[in-house]
Amino acid sequence: VDLKDLLSQTVVLKLNGGLGTSMGLEKAKSLLPVKEGRSFLDLIADQINHLSKENSAKIQFVLMNSFSTNQDTLDALKSTHPEILTQEDLVLLQNKSPKIDAGTLKPVEWKAAPDLEWCPPGHGDIYPSLLGSGMLDRLIGKGFRYAFVSNSDNLGAVMSTDLLAHFVSSGAAFMMEVAERTEADKKGGHLARRKADGQLILRESAMCRDEDKALFQDVSLHKYFNTNNLWLDFVQLKKKMEEYDGIVPLPLIKNKKTVNPRDSTSTSVFQLETAMGSAIECFGNAAAVVVPRSRFSPVKTCNDLFSLRSDAYHLTEDFCVKLNRDTPPVIKLDDKYYKHVDKMEKLCQGGIPSLLSCNKLEVTGPVVFKSGTTFKGTCSVTNTKSEPVELPPGEYTDQQVEL
Repeated sequence: VDLKDLLSQTVVLKLNGGLGTSMGLEKAKSLLPVKEGRSFLDLIADQINHLSKENSAKIQFVLMNSFSTNQDTLDALKSTHPEILTQEDLVLLQNKSPKIDAGTLKPVEWKAAPDLEWCPPGHGDIYPSLLGSGMLDRLIGKGFRYAFVSNSDNLGAVMSTDLLAHFVSSGAAFMMEVAERTEADKKGGHLARRKADGQLILRESAMCRDEDKALFQDVSLHKYFNTNNLWLDFVQLKKKMEEYDGIVPLPLIKNKKTVNPRDSTSTSVFQLETAMGSAIECFGNAAAVVVPRSRFSPVKTCNDLFSLRSDAYHLTEDFCVKLNRDTPPVIKLDDKYYKHVDKMEKLCQGGIPSLLSCNKLEVTGPVVFKSGTTFKGTCSVTNTKSEPVELPPGEYTDQQVEL
């Protein structure tokens, strides 16, 4: 297989619709600096440029933005990677759905901020957005047949030429990267085969009866979870969508939230979403491939960010973020003081401590970290007061520190 030829037929598509509200962010989550001052978006753009240069192939890059993230993302690229902005079909804009008032089951009204009446319809919207915008036809017309799709906050989701070659040679319409479930993943969805016809499906906990919960969570029985790194064959996808009048028939997910995500006392709403991975059940020739856990490295909480910004990780020459050790440190920061990025950064103005040799760190109460602090083994730091207290710099090995 000619790798350059394959890459020139492949689109790298990043899902970039999330605001990171659970981490207290109000802009696109991908703009958050994660390593050496570079944001997720910077790292993705640098990876694309590096891949194009190394393989003498022009890589087609697509960002699936939401109405909430589009302008911020374009402004950021203008200042850091203006060369990316010159590319055609850079942005695929997600549709938007009305939030449903949980009390009336009608579209919610929120006069204080009408923008909050709308929500993104989940990443399953990738399929109707590709077709409805005309982008799917344009890309096929330009000779693009394959796509690697992943979340912009998953630092492990980098283009793999080995996986691309495997996908193309398999002839599958759809391929999902899965990783082995551990006890930590038991509540999340898993890959399964439908007994009736042997079809691969994604099974979520919401689809599972209460009496089946124990079996659902048995990681020795259901061994694999979806990393949300997917490979698509555009030609076969278009054919499938034509069969279903322009859609991929995905199950609907009902998420309960508040109309203002930053105000837990605001009106309760349902956000109706679909997940793109559920499409695995729509293709008779769908495939799954088991990948190392390193291809699933999402940043969902400030615990993840704290670890990532430390010396437990390094940035490689090809702009990938890699562990400096076998397994990541287990970090448990007090949600009351560290849940939001701005609060965490305020308490870590002196820099993130060294975690290179740290197995586990638990922080309770507001603790201020200064430069020159190192944790090794299993440590905990506790401040029982509500006022921040500074931890004296130094090396802490298997210690429980009370301030």
